[in-house]
This record gives sequence, structure tokens and C-alpha cells, in this order.
Amino acid sequence: MAIILGIESSCDDTSAAVIRDGVICSNVVAGQLVHKEYGGVVPELASRAHQQNIIPVVHQALKKAGISKEELSAVAFTRGPGLLGSLLVGTSFAKGFSTALDIPLIEVNHLHAHVLAHFIKEHAEDQSHPSFPFLCLLVSGGNSQIIKVDSYSKMEIVGQTIDDAAGEAFDKCAKVMGLPYPGGPIIDKLAKEGDADKFKFNKPRIDGYDYSFSGLKTSFLYFLRDEMKKDANFIEKNREDLSASLQKTIIEILMDKLRNAAEDTNIMEVAVAGGVSANSGLRAAFEEHAEQYGWKIHIPKFEYTTDNAAMVAVTGYYKYLEGEFSDKSVTPYARTSI
Repeated sequence: MAIILGIESSCDDTSAAVIRDGVICSNVVAGQLVHKEYGGVVPELASRAHQQNIIPVVHQALKKAGISKEELSAVAFTRGPGLLGSLLVGTSFAKGFSTALDIPLIEVNHLHAHVLAHFIKEHAEDQSHPSFPFLCLLVSGGNSQIIKVDSYSKMEIVGQTIDDAAGEAFDKCAKVMGLPYPGGPIIDKLAKEGDADKFKFNKPRIDGYDYSFSGLKTSFLYFLRDEMKKDANFIEKNREDLSASLQKTIIEILMDKLRNAAEDTNIMEVAVAGGVSANSGLRAAFEEHAEQYGWKIHIPKFEYTTDNAAMVAVTGYYKYLEGEFSDKSVTPYARTSI
């Protein structure tokens, strides 16, 4: 039996989770409301909040799981990518914890963990996970990638953004409309009340499976600028329609590339992961593609879409089975790939 404690601190959420033989026992997340007034995550404030949150969050995760720290088999932590100051807090805690308990330390790639979130079991007989190989659309504030997943450890990026990520496009366009941070969930909510065909925005023409969202962001900004010259209240009058039209455009860009990749690789099992996978429009698009193209789709539970330690713990579990342990000299990294 393997019991893994997972620690996630890559951005502004402090999280700890316990997984026993792949089955989730607890998943505790402490958010940071302080960033809302700044319109984005402030790295220095984030790292300070992690320092305050990490001990109570780990304590709560162990308590909810009914596990004592002496029963743990290993400690898994997010090494990167992410905010360096935030990662240092999680890394340092994990090192100290593993040293004190004399148990293995396991480093986890944050992007890798998002993909393997699909393998978190709710109970021992849970077989709802994808089968290898499958394609995974990883979409978040910092990443937009199409990944071919051949095994728990072997993954290949077949397409990725060459500039902004989809989540970043949502948040920055929301900011232009005067919406609070984070803007993506608010756009999703407003879009449900709007007409997605009301406005048209430019789509990038990028070869292959790569994405680009900077042009869409610029197009959206210039469109609003021109319309507000005619009517200063244009955004207020059209907020729902703007949100719906923007969301539809972003989702079409994402799905067009993913559909091409699925056709070309002849892979019919397709998953979505990352913070933007919580978007209701994107989830609906996956359902539509499953019906139209015969895909077998995998959509994560909402609690596993944003940054969470359950995905770190389950990734750590599979690395534990392979004996992939880290040295205590390991340091976090701000940027990396799968």
C-alpha cells in the first residue's frame, strides 16, 4: 500500500491532498483573495500567503484523510512551472517533511499533474480514467497545449500556444470590459445570457496544431475602442453578448486544432484539463464533438480543474511505483515543458 501526501503551491492556491493507492482521501485548497484588488496575482503576496497557509492546509488534509504523518509513504510536491517564490514555499516544506519522516521526496511537473488528474480515483473500483494513448487539451491561464499521452510518464506536446494562453485571453479581455479578476469564470457566467453570434472576432491563421491568442486579444481591444467612440456605454449595454461571442471564438479556436489533431493521429479518446476546462462552453463543445465525431471524452470534476494537490499526489503515486524519487538538493523552476 502506498499513501502519498501531495503539495501544490505553484501560483496563488495552497493545497494538500492525500491519496491511498490512487484513491483520493482528502484534497484541501486555500485560496488567496488578496489578489482581486490588484487585478492579478502579485507574486510577493502569494508567497507570503503560502507561508501562512501551508502548515494548516497539510494538517487539515491529513486529518480529513484519517491518516497520521507516520503512515505516509512519500511526499510529492510541485517543482514547477509556476511562480518561483510560491514554489519555494512548497518545495522547502516538502523537503523538511520528507527529511523529518525519513520518507521519499517526489518532484512533480505541474503540467504533467494536470493531465494525470484524470487518474484520480473516487473509489478502488473506479475505472473512468482514459486509456492510452489519448489526446489531452491542457488549457489554463498560462498554457494551451495539445498533448499526446502514451503512458503515465511519456507525454508529447503536438501543439501549443506561440504567445498568449486561452485563459490569459479570457482574463485580459475581461479586464478590458471592466470585469474583476479572475475574469474567465465571470465571462462564462455572462455568456450564458448572451448571443454568441452577435459579434465576430478575428481568428489566427497558424499552421499545424499550434495556437495563438494575442491577435484575438488585440482585435477585441480595437473593436471595443471603435464602438465606444460611437457609444460610451457600449460595453455596459452589450456585456453578455460580448462575453458570449468572445467565449465562442476562443472555444472554436481550441476545438478546431484539437479536432485536426484527433483526425490526423486517429486517436478517438480525448481529454481536457487545466483551469479553463471548468468553462461550461468548452465542456459543451466536448460533448458535441463526442456525439458528432464519436470521441470518447474525459472531462475532470470541477475540483480537479484548477490548481489542486490531488493531481500532484496521484502523479506522485505513479512515480512512487516506478521508484522515481528526488534528491534533497532539488530546486524549483519557474518555466519548463511537459
